[in-house]
Amino acid sequence: MALNSPTRCAAPLTRSVPPHSTLAFFNRTLLRPAFSTESRTARLVSVRCQTLTPDGFPSKRPVGLDESEASIGSSGSSSTSSAIDFLTLCHSLKTTKRKGWINHGIKGPESIADHMYRMALMSLIAGDVPGLNRERCIKIAIVHDIAEAIVGDITPSDGIPKAEKSRREQAALNEMCIVLGGGMRAEEIKELWAEYENNSSLEANLVKDFDKVEMILQALEYEIGKVFHSFAVTLLAFLSFSFDIFTLVTEHGKVLDEFFISTAGKFQTELGKSWAAEIISRRNSRVDKSHN
Repeated sequence: MALNSPTRCAAPLTRSVPPHSTLAFFNRTLLRPAFSTESRTARLVSVRCQTLTPDGFPSKRPVGLDESEASIGSSGSSSTSSAIDFLTLCHSLKTTKRKGWINHGIKGPESIADHMYRMALMSLIAGDVPGLNRERCIKIAIVHDIAEAIVGDITPSDGIPKAEKSRREQAALNEMCIVLGGGMRAEEIKELWAEYENNSSLEANLVKDFDKVEMILQALEYEIGKVFHSFAVTLLAFLSFSFDIFTLVTEHGKVLDEFFISTAGKFQTELGKSWAAEIISRRNSRVDKSHN
């Protein structure tokens, strides 16, 4: 679906925050007392260096942003403070568990941050793909679920339409831009998020695939872990004669077919297809061995 231009922060920095909003609660409980949403204007400082012309006269030329660091924010303290505010808000990504696993009764499931971290590793180790910017893939992987710091992990089982899910996440991202204080980094985060959401580049295509690859790899790991756990508990049951063996195997020996079925045929890139095929092959091999 069409989104606002990724190069513009949709929420004005001067608007007030509703008293019962997530951000308002965040302000009251976690942030410094003086935090407000007053406008913070991003200011790029053009640095100049002295060089000599062929005639021996001093000349001044602007140094590009790639040659110097631009100062973001009206002062160093406000920029530093905004960064810590933003990182504190992102803490919930480390503690919020992925709802798909919770719905399937997985004990101690991965967090949103766990998921994004391994996707970033996938981007880091991806082989050479013509025209692919791996660094951008890493950034997209880190950013793609970042709005869930506010809205949480919305899954298809929640019954929320895709357009509404996107709207909520866009609004949350705008709030996070305010917390970060605007400027270049906030704009970059919005651009990366929109690129992924719109599936508008080769890098976004691959990270979309990695999102699914990471999910089915995690599903396989949970299946294997549950089997080992089931075996250990069943052994204890035999030794103690105090457990219903059938109940234990049924409770702990989960089969997560849904995650493999939902992703089948939806991979866009050759790399994504090959990694998914390898995971499925290992799963099938494990199932065949258990039947023999």
